[in-house]
Amino acid sequence: MAKYSKAGNAVTFLYLTRGEAYDNNKSFEKSAALRTKEAETACKILNATPLFAGQIDGNTELNKQSNEAITKLILDQKPDIVFTHWPVDAHPDHQVSGLLTLTAWIRSNKKFHLYFYEVNTGSETMAFPPTDYVDITDMRAIKKSALLAHQTQDPQNVYDSFFKAMEEFRGLEAGVKAAEAFIHFKRGDERTTITGL
Repeated sequence: MAKYSKAGNAVTFLYLTRGEAYDNNKSFEKSAALRTKEAETACKILNATPLFAGQIDGNTELNKQSNEAITKLILDQKPDIVFTHWPVDAHPDHQVSGLLTLTAWIRSNKKFHLYFYEVNTGSETMAFPPTDYVDITDMRAIKKSALLAHQTQDPQNVYDSFFKAMEEFRGLEAGVKAAEAFIHFKRGDERTTITGL
């Protein structure tokens, strides 16, 4: 996202929730205020616009009403490209986020490019077979700064335990120092076939 915004593209981060349930010792209202401020700070670092969908952390919904609401939110942005969670994930909110976005893509008649990303592969994201890689070597510091804005989420430990290793592993796969991996979900008529069949 930092690369896109640096190139002059408009970037919007659509947050499904405001992180209301992250701390059992705080009210949803207090938690949401803290997490919203962190998200807004991270977006400023990345030169992106935050947008909040209004679902509840830990209790996200995948139903007709939420599909219609998220489809409208996404299509109102008139996106060329949308990135979302890979839905094969241990976190139910990630599952819902990915499937809501997939539904929006289908309902839009597949008007935007749809990419899935991984989160903490091995502990959350599962069975993630990348189709595309982006060299983030020159954006690694700004990405880490945006991550560190999420102070309530133990960001240094999250970076050291998950993101650093993922960036370096995907970098090895892509032949660069650090990379992010994605799955490009293509329309049926754009899918390739196995050679010779």
